[in-house]
Amino acid sequence: MKKYKILYYTSTIMSMLVGLWHFFVPIMFQWYSYLPMQYRNLIVGIDYTNYCFSLLLFGSSLLSIIWGKRALGESKEAKELYFFLTIVWIFRACLATFIEPWPLEPVAWAAIMQLVLSDLLAVTMVVVSIKLYKMNRVK
Repeated sequence: MKKYKILYYTSTIMSMLVGLWHFFVPIMFQWYSYLPMQYRNLIVGIDYTNYCFSLLLFGSSLLSIIWGKRALGESKEAKELYFFLTIVWIFRACLATFIEPWPLEPVAWAAIMQLVLSDLLAVTMVVVSIKLYKMNRVK
């Protein structure tokens, strides 16, 4: 059980860090330099979407960390939150791998890292989710 506990906390911390990191992505990768500045509504819409996504990912991951003992114990609700996060990361991994891979231009290393890390995080969370599900069924 200890290895699943480590995987649980590692995956939720990584998910939370992605949420935190995403607040700074537009500036780091100079998103606005690719957009015509006369489309201010488009820029604001992208910002709103990115910031809301970042806050939701950060917050739900943080809650999963705070509720870690409950999720690894008997709390059905805490497990459900982790399952939801798992579904988010499976969806993200499927987007990156099968549906619409991130273009390698203009920053190839960022695209490759996103693909590898989102797939790795999704697999890790699936492994933990299966263990949590089996724990729930035994009781």
